[in-house]
Amino acid sequence: MGIIESAVASDAVDEWAHTADVVVVGLGMAGVCAALEAHRAGAKVLVIERASGGGGASATSEGILYLGGGTALQRDLGFEDSPDNMFAFMRSSTSTTDDAKLRQFCDDSPAHFDWLEAQGVPFERKAFTGKAVALRTGEGLLMTGNEKVWPHRDDAAPVPRGHQTRASMTESGGAAAMKSLLATYATEHIETFYDTAVVALVTDGDGGVRGVKVRSLGEERFVQARRGVIITAGSFNLSEDLTRRNIPVVAEHGRPLGLDTNDGSGVLLGESVGVRTEGMDGVIATASIYPPAQLIKGIVVNTLGKRFVAEDVYHGRLAWNIERQPGQRAYLIVDEEIFAYPERGHPLVDGWETVEEMERGLGMPEGSLVATVEAYNRSASTGEDEEFHKYHDWVRPLGPGPYAAFDLSFDKRLYSYITLGGLATNVNGQAVDEAGHPVRGLYAAGASAAHFPQTGAEYASGMSLGPGSYFGRRAGRHAATGDGSIC
Repeated sequence: MGIIESAVASDAVDEWAHTADVVVVGLGMAGVCAALEAHRAGAKVLVIERASGGGGASATSEGILYLGGGTALQRDLGFEDSPDNMFAFMRSSTSTTDDAKLRQFCDDSPAHFDWLEAQGVPFERKAFTGKAVALRTGEGLLMTGNEKVWPHRDDAAPVPRGHQTRASMTESGGAAAMKSLLATYATEHIETFYDTAVVALVTDGDGGVRGVKVRSLGEERFVQARRGVIITAGSFNLSEDLTRRNIPVVAEHGRPLGLDTNDGSGVLLGESVGVRTEGMDGVIATASIYPPAQLIKGIVVNTLGKRFVAEDVYHGRLAWNIERQPGQRAYLIVDEEIFAYPERGHPLVDGWETVEEMERGLGMPEGSLVATVEAYNRSASTGEDEEFHKYHDWVRPLGPGPYAAFDLSFDKRLYSYITLGGLATNVNGQAVDEAGHPVRGLYAAGASAAHFPQTGAEYASGMSLGPGSYFGRRAGRHAATGDGSIC
């Protein structure tokens, strides 16, 4: 972990080595969007990046941005959405308490998509209507969350909102997105310090942020920020201390996604000046049972032989539910017709001719799995999943055998994860204290800020890059002008 020091009092700074209006800490997607917006609003911008170039963890992602409300891509592909419908889904599926912030994101989502395309970010006019985690086959729009999952499908019309940057078999969508954004960034000649770490914030007598202390090649110096500092330094996925403290089960069994610089430095910087954190125990872990999608027609049970979740949920919600089962153990049960090997590598336990044999082979209480399969089959024979309301596309009775079980348990499969917690912010990206008041001169966006979804049960692919890029822009505009309006 990068060493984050206590805040430095501005009257203790003998000399400002550099001065800018707005200082952006980190040059991933949120950072580049913040820098572009602040620069175009007339501010002198300085970006400070720990690595030797821009991109951050955004460039290693699949490049999915959760956007909607009637974007040009949705309209071009014949999907009807509205800001109201998008808000209804996100209000139903996430536990964020900031309706104003969520509302603004949904209202501005179509215009934000237009802005991204104007920066050169490429999206194919091609939709994928099946069930996928991410694609490398060119589709620009896909269903990436719990849109069809009960009860959310009753609260909002299901519409695909996963806007995936054009990917290929040799380049991820995230790499393509950052390549485009950084190319645009380069044309605006914004001052940038690479191989430079921010190690402390500088505050005035009233607690407002006035600048940063940086370290590069063993040299320390101070940078003044006349209007604001924007923290876009990534998540705390790679911080052993923060992950074991906040997400111990997943940290023990999982594999963090991200870069070494995703060490929580941004969160620690905010905390050093009294910024509140939110959702620090939130994590999206993933080891999906699909593809192939046919496996969703099976059933997932715990060691007691009982179902505990609808199998068509987003893979993060499935992992969240498995974590809460005895021993974090679960199995996917399939019949001969459904059988296929999960592409995500869940190990095959064995095959059995009857449910009774499978029940014994898995060490479950006598009669438990038999009762579960019988109850499910009775309901599925009518085309409904009465217990967990799996979407009808995936509901069918299990056949007479043979059967197989795949082990989904946390100790049998390496679950990849990203953290969801971070610094609390308002609608303009201002970092806020325990009372909800903005910390003057400090902003946060991207994975350094808390996500809308607070748990893996609420997440959808793209809910990091979509809001991160949007609120990066709002933070940049507000830091530069005092007005966060961007659309």
